[in-house]
Amino acid sequence: MKRYFLSVFFFFSSFLYANVNAIVSILPEKIFLQEIGGDLVHISLMVNPGDSPHSYEPKPSQMREIENAQVYFSIGVEFEEVWLEKFQNQNKSLLFVDVSKNIQKIEIAHHSHTHEKHHDTNQEDESHDPHVWTSPKNIKIIAHEMLQTLIKLDSKNQAIYEKNYQAFIQKIDTLDLHVRDILKDVPKETKFMVFHPSWGYFAKEYNLMQFPIEVEGKEPKPKELMYILKEAKEENVKAIFTQPEFSDKSAKIIANELKIKVIKVSPLSIQWEENLVNIAKAIANR
Repeated sequence: MKRYFLSVFFFFSSFLYANVNAIVSILPEKIFLQEIGGDLVHISLMVNPGDSPHSYEPKPSQMREIENAQVYFSIGVEFEEVWLEKFQNQNKSLLFVDVSKNIQKIEIAHHSHTHEKHHDTNQEDESHDPHVWTSPKNIKIIAHEMLQTLIKLDSKNQAIYEKNYQAFIQKIDTLDLHVRDILKDVPKETKFMVFHPSWGYFAKEYNLMQFPIEVEGKEPKPKELMYILKEAKEENVKAIFTQPEFSDKSAKIIANELKIKVIKVSPLSIQWEENLVNIAKAIANR
């Protein structure tokens, strides 16, 4: 019991003594913000691991956290479209910062044989890939946005934030060089297979192409599966990446047929660095 009270005390004291009280949408954002803010920032996370940022609904306890927060770092994931306005109503003084606003968005990749279904002009926003944080270049843009905001909210600790930010940028650059080294013998435009198209920014940064299995968010029908198999053989696909948040039934069928590996990797994982390295290694067949 005593231990319980101590842990509650430490939780609240960290909450009270943090200089900035922030909320982020997804786990990678929390990691990036921790790198820059350290102990000076108390961070609450909206979408917990295993939940989908496409359809997330905040819990009552999270709505209470909104009331005490100073800043909300949004990143353009789907649930924000519905909820940011509600958060604003909950806390009128809450500052909203979209860390993805200076990132050039890319279209979601779809199969050529289903492409004609995606010309509804009303769905333009939905056709952008929201997974901006899968590219080191974009993580730098996100980090810079976070740095500027922390300095604005807590200027007396500017030197600490800037020092942490520089160290984080160095870490990102080291990771980027490592990934480039792994991929150095991989031909440009090499295709890798994904169930859900979450790695478009990674693909763009390293001159690769992601080849999605799903069709409009659903498992492909047998006819579509035959088409995908044929194309995967032609493209000499080396691995299939699936996410724990989605079913991997059709990925396993394709993998068995092509005698290649299914690799489970989530873009929402806490291990964002290992993710990028492991994906590069699988694509390079190393």
